[in-house]
Amino acid sequence: MSATRGSTGLTRVGHRLSAVLVAVLIGLALFQAAPAGAQTSAVSKQDAVTQLGNVRVSIDETLQLLKEGKTDEAFAQAKAGYLEHFELVEIPLRVVDPTLTVDAEAQFAQIRELIRNGGSVDDVRSHIVALRGTIDDAERRLTDTGISAPALVVGQSFLIIFREGLEVVLLLSILLGYLEASKATQYRRPILIGVALAVAMTAVTVVALQTVFAHIGAGREVLEAVVSLLAVALLFWVSFWLLSRLDHKRWLEFVKARVWKAVAVGSTASLVLIGFTAVYREGFETALFYQALLSFGTGLTAWIALGFGLGVVALAIVSVLIFRLGRRLPMRTFLSVAVILVMLTSVAFLGNAVHELQSADVIGYTPLVGWPRLHIFLAQATGYWPTVQTVVAQAVLLAVYVIGGIYALVIKPRRERAADLERSAGRIESSRPIPSPTAGTTTTADA
Repeated sequence: MSATRGSTGLTRVGHRLSAVLVAVLIGLALFQAAPAGAQTSAVSKQDAVTQLGNVRVSIDETLQLLKEGKTDEAFAQAKAGYLEHFELVEIPLRVVDPTLTVDAEAQFAQIRELIRNGGSVDDVRSHIVALRGTIDDAERRLTDTGISAPALVVGQSFLIIFREGLEVVLLLSILLGYLEASKATQYRRPILIGVALAVAMTAVTVVALQTVFAHIGAGREVLEAVVSLLAVALLFWVSFWLLSRLDHKRWLEFVKARVWKAVAVGSTASLVLIGFTAVYREGFETALFYQALLSFGTGLTAWIALGFGLGVVALAIVSVLIFRLGRRLPMRTFLSVAVILVMLTSVAFLGNAVHELQSADVIGYTPLVGWPRLHIFLAQATGYWPTVQTVVAQAVLLAVYVIGGIYALVIKPRRERAADLERSAGRIESSRPIPSPTAGTTTTADA
């Protein structure tokens, strides 16, 4: 009996010792795994973003070496870019977006395989262009938007819809006011029908642009750059229109003349066309500007929508003030602020367009070593990318704006004032009485 109890006690002690031994082994395993976990957590998101910069450099060097016919060196660079840099990025990226991580891994592998098997430069280039986009997506996933970038895109989005919409409101107020002053209010309806058709056509233009960009594959970067360059050209024209206002006056005179002719003939179709063309011009510009803003606003779409909504609300308030209450607005103040914002927006668009052409390997890529690099969302909002091509393009456009602004705001007004003074002096001189040729003289006969 006592022997049985002793045996049972020994069995219990044995079980306890086994449990302690298992616990010790588990503890040792966890202790050995701890350094690996510590190493994993040591790669912060900021470190990963820094490594992405190294990955971009490696990608560019890989393509350049391949163009120079140095296939072995290009393969070694492609392999080093992945193993030495992107593998560190994978650690935090896999936590926030495992699918994107797998896609990037596959793209790196495809590029190495193409180089190893002697693929053409064009094939490797197309894969590298796609990989550049993936690297940008990875940085967006690892970077907070912050405050500056959302504030900038909200302001840009607000400016686009408010400025373009305000021009439509002012134009309609002048057209409808002209009809009322001419006692031809029966022609309001055809003009408003034209306006409605222009609004519908603007919506179609927006959908068409979005559809094209959503379904295009190869060449998307080039198309985005072309659209943005066209937007820059229009913003450039708008900037100097805001400065001079001359084109605006000519446009209004042209529209009024067409209205007068259509009213005199009684042509309903002409009035519909006047309403359509007067509004769709602004609608097309708006669609183009927003397409450019959305192309380079990846990750900031909600903020772009917020700016659009705020602009629509502000435009509705202004429309009520103009049409219902007949109030005059401080347009000079608004235009003075708008011209600066429009110029800065076009500079941002230009920088992004040049960067997109570089990403598509259409133009050269010369990095500015040592120059600061903004985080990707702020770079998108400002168009600043530290390369010679983007910085020079933005600097030239800014210089043109500065010179044009000095001429339009300082030199030209001085010349006009001097010309006015000369004309005034000429009128005063011509209005003085001409003295008689014999006044104050004595003739020979009188002598």
